[in-house]
Amino acid sequence: MKRRNFISMMAVLAAAGVLELSGCSSSGSSAAAGSGAGTASSAPADRLEEIRQRGTLIVALEGAWSPWCYHDDTDTLVGYDVEVSRAIAQQLGVEPEYVEGEWDGLFAGLDAGRYDIVCNGVEVTEERAKSYDFSQPYAYIHTALAVRSDNTDITSFEDLAGKTTANSIASTYMTLAESYGAEVLGVDTLDETIQMLLAGRVDATLNADVSFYDYLNVHPDAAFKIVAQTDDASHVCIPVRKAPESASLLAAVNEAIDTLRADGTLAEISEKYFGSDISSEA
Repeated sequence: MKRRNFISMMAVLAAAGVLELSGCSSSGSSAAAGSGAGTASSAPADRLEEIRQRGTLIVALEGAWSPWCYHDDTDTLVGYDVEVSRAIAQQLGVEPEYVEGEWDGLFAGLDAGRYDIVCNGVEVTEERAKSYDFSQPYAYIHTALAVRSDNTDITSFEDLAGKTTANSIASTYMTLAESYGAEVLGVDTLDETIQMLLAGRVDATLNADVSFYDYLNVHPDAAFKIVAQTDDASHVCIPVRKAPESASLLAAVNEAIDTLRADGTLAEISEKYFGSDISSEA
């Protein structure tokens, strides 16, 4: 399969040292950050110290992407990213405070200093590394290409040329689809994406392989199939603002991830939500 440079960019960034900087319980608010959040104009001299004085780690996520972060039958915010970020907050000695929003809004809030971190299955890319510092990986995933079960025209990423896909705006999935010549329609949730695919409104969609498998486990009769996936695993990391005051926070997040990997917590959470350990690179 033909691969674009950015698919393997995570490995390049790791080799270059981008990743060396050692780095959902009840639902949070849906639009604005919590009252303790900082702003770009009043950024603290040390973000970690400000977090500890506040007593909360403000975590931004979508809240609608199973099994990463979603609401269960009791409307409780749950998922892999929820439990991982909660465990990181505990390592920092504070409580997590969750703020839900659309994908691109998560980064706008991080840019403005309203959120401390984004924990939402964020993959490292060359473009994102220009604006954010990333923790070490806490998960490794492959991007998969899905089509309707009766589709025989698309069997590889190369077949996306001239086709339509549905994906979140500014996501790595959108970028990958466009790099192969697809027209991408912007959507907000995985459920919406799959419904558009099943209704024939788009030809294909891309997402994390584990997210598709989870959807099929819950909806075994869903008439779509995975026809291809990237060879190289993407690094899922936690971005923080690229600013001097964030250095101590990034170091603390990395230390927390090290601890959670060493004591088996990451593997346990991963098995719970994915049925396999995605916290370590195979």
